Amino acid sequence: MTALGREIAGLIAAEGPISLRRYMALCLGHPVHGYYITRDPLGRAGDFTTAPEISQMFGELLGLWAASTWAAIGRPGVLRLIELGPGRGTLMADALRAARALPGFLPSLTVHMVETSPALRKAQQGALAGCGAPVFWHMRAEEVPAGPAIVLANEFFDALPIRQVAYADGGWRERMVGLSPEGALTYGLSAAAYPLVLPGREGEVREICPEGAAIMAALARRLAADGGALLAIDYGYAQSAAGDTFQALRGHAFADPLEAPGAADLTAHVDFAALGRAATAAGAVVHPLLTQRALLARLGLAERASALVAAQPGQADEVGTAFDRLAGLGAGQMGGLFKALCVTGGAAFSREFAPPGFDSPDPSVPNWRA
Repeated sequence: MTALGREIAGLIAAEGPISLRRYMALCLGHPVHGYYITRDPLGRAGDFTTAPEISQMFGELLGLWAASTWAAIGRPGVLRLIELGPGRGTLMADALRAARALPGFLPSLTVHMVETSPALRKAQQGALAGCGAPVFWHMRAEEVPAGPAIVLANEFFDALPIRQVAYADGGWRERMVGLSPEGALTYGLSAAAYPLVLPGREGEVREICPEGAAIMAALARRLAADGGALLAIDYGYAQSAAGDTFQALRGHAFADPLEAPGAADLTAHVDFAALGRAATAAGAVVHPLLTQRALLARLGLAERASALVAAQPGQADEVGTAFDRLAGLGAGQMGGLFKALCVTGGAAFSREFAPPGFDSPDPSVPNWRA
């Protein structure tokens, strides 16, 4: 068992079973042994690869999206460009390089990286050295100064701790992590009922992400007051639904989430409808959900890929592979599994006037608000 696993086992032995939410928070964010505190998890040497690491095209298109959105809200002289969970800084570096194409955008920026990992902050500092805009780091989004903002959140919400509740013996019970007679970590259910007002079937599992809803609500209130837009891209489902999506990744393969606490990435699929409800309740406008495939196509992925191949013909196979990975619909491809949620606030935006790419629904995402 890992050092964190032994600490968690001791905690359970002393206090009793802990919620899955608390277990996930400890595994990812423990101040000494937490997964994101102790390592760079990205790339071949890590446990997973995100879209910005697959190709520069992803960050470049998001940078042009941000610049075009800035122009749509009236080109404010000061703009907070915020990234939540910014990995190695690759997305932001590519975004800022591409966004130089729109005069006036870069001089208006202060860049704000919301990052808790010391290892990743160091990588971000290297990636953004000489980027042409002041860069600041924060532990929480609430620390970013007021003002119009554009927020980017790529694979951020999936790593927030979740609660799981299961329907058993006529009611909902929260999933807990306890100890087996042999002292191993194991799942169980709370004795007390969980106050979820939904009908259920025996064995049905529901997932709730309180942190995700709270962060979205806070950002939506900010956008409603100061103006701007948020773009969240993640894997998940359009409609709130039953299902157990809690999973661990280690060495680019699925693993047992209880096997090596602090040494594996723990995630769950994002409930985009729940995020949309939180944003709407906070006074922001939520635009039609798109697949990643649709968003990148509308932002010019094919044209950017063609330009890269024309400039570097020897990279044609590499660019084509990256294109398929980002926009494809097959196994191991991101195009359909990943969704893009856009939230806006301020006088510049309404349901009728949307940021680039979000001006019409995506027919492959039906009834997502239900």
